[in-house]
Amino acid sequence: MSIAVKTRKDERAYRKAERMMERQREAAEHDLPRSMRPSPIVKTITVIVLVVALIYFLFPIYWAIIASTKTPSQLASSNGLWFAVGLDQIPDAVATNYSKLMGWTRGQFWRWVLNSLIYSGVSALIGTIISVMAGYATAKFNFRGKGIAIGVVMGCMLMPVALLTIPQYSIFHALHLTNTMLAIIIPCCVSPFGFFLGRVYAQTSVPNELLEAARIDGAGEVRIFFTIVLRLLAPAMVTIFLFLFVGTWNNFLLPLMMVSSDTLKPVTLGLYGMVSLATFNDRGSLMMGALLGVLPVIVLFLGLQRYWQAGLAAGAVKG
Repeated sequence: MSIAVKTRKDERAYRKAERMMERQREAAEHDLPRSMRPSPIVKTITVIVLVVALIYFLFPIYWAIIASTKTPSQLASSNGLWFAVGLDQIPDAVATNYSKLMGWTRGQFWRWVLNSLIYSGVSALIGTIISVMAGYATAKFNFRGKGIAIGVVMGCMLMPVALLTIPQYSIFHALHLTNTMLAIIIPCCVSPFGFFLGRVYAQTSVPNELLEAARIDGAGEVRIFFTIVLRLLAPAMVTIFLFLFVGTWNNFLLPLMMVSSDTLKPVTLGLYGMVSLATFNDRGSLMMGALLGVLPVIVLFLGLQRYWQAGLAAGAVKG
């Protein structure tokens, strides 16, 4: 028994020594020469700028949390930066505004959130695969018309989204797909910006030697893509997925044109319809809906943050 205990202690000590050596290696890699180290003034200015940026981005969320606990009269008369009731009464205030939100939306609010999750999740997933496929094909294969195809796709990045809404509506109306989920999912699956990112990442992160070795071993192009390329581009795919997810979640004009049924509306369009009611005057419940509607995006960003950061850096250095 004592030998087993000693062995476990030795293993823990060995792992601890390995972690310390790894931290020392990382510190040595990031240690800059004295001539390149920032001065204390630069460090102070950098910290101040970052704190100001942090406040700038977090303040709207803080204000939405405060406003979501207030009644219309309290929004106009109380301090906008703090609660209008005591801390012990906040749960009751939240419950009151939540019940009002459910009343104004006729119980459809969570259905709208689910619709937004379906639209954004499906569009982002399919759009990510399409973007990576197209980017990989144009980065690693030569074919006739390649330059023209890339130019056309990149030119689409200059087209305003609002300009394409009417033609898209005409096409989907002719196909009898208006007022369906496909009318929102299909247009959001195509992203010129996602293609651009996928092409850049494929150029810099997928070695030609690895592809040639796989072909020599007898692997087909489909197998190479799904077993090798996708793994190499996984961090980049997370970046593209997040961009497409947020873009679809915030899309307002396309759902406004395509769907009219309350059961198919995303949360952005549903809240807009609630505010458009002539009798609506409860801004507290509106802020409650806006806060609950943005929570899935916040959770997604926090959950995929480390992959997103890795994806942003993956195409920055040519290997």
